Amino acid sequence: MRQVVLDTETTGIGEGHRIIEIGCVEVIERKLTGRQYHVYIDPQRDIDPEAANVHGITNEWLQERNAPVFARVADEFREFIQGAELVIHNAPFDIGMMDAEFRRLNLSLTREFCGVLDTLLLAREMHPGARNSLDALCKRYDVDNSQRELHGALLDAQILAEVYLMMTGGQTALALPDEEQAEEVVEVDLGDLDLSTLELRVVKASADELAAHEKMLDLLDKKSGQAVWRR
Repeated sequence: MRQVVLDTETTGIGEGHRIIEIGCVEVIERKLTGRQYHVYIDPQRDIDPEAANVHGITNEWLQERNAPVFARVADEFREFIQGAELVIHNAPFDIGMMDAEFRRLNLSLTREFCGVLDTLLLAREMHPGARNSLDALCKRYDVDNSQRELHGALLDAQILAEVYLMMTGGQTALALPDEEQAEEVVEVDLGDLDLSTLELRVVKASADELAAHEKMLDLLDKKSGQAVWRR
């Protein structure tokens, strides 16, 4: 199964806003392949100051790097995600932004050529009532997010890939019994079972096994005096 863990950064939230960064990480059969897709995009509109505070990307920064417009990268982006299951945290937002870009170019929408798995919904099902932001999940599953001072699409996709794999197949905490369960006594009714009719089967050591045992006792004698099994 091929999955692509995906994240985007945008000029803001709401109608008319545009994508300015896309980050993708490929996972095949639950293994990171090392293949990635990452691009910065000229949104052809102003970036909201509130959004810039979150991801640190400004219009001037994009212009300095000659970031392409979305139309120039649409085909290569769609080729990378084609046929994959997209793993996205809060998928409706990213899918909505992607579909808005595709509509501008009269292209088919995301769900027409990709599957979608929303890790936010998955986390809410697994941990009802708990905080399920990406940072909260990193803490819960012991995933290092110390480099995440600002949001970045590729970094967040890499972190989400680790979190998702831990959520769906990593180690979980041992389910230890509480005090009431630990003190509970389980009684087994043997009924009319007649234990006197049962024979205890005794399996004796072979000659080779006895000889090997004696050699081990000889080694113990030399190391710490007479072995306790000979006393």
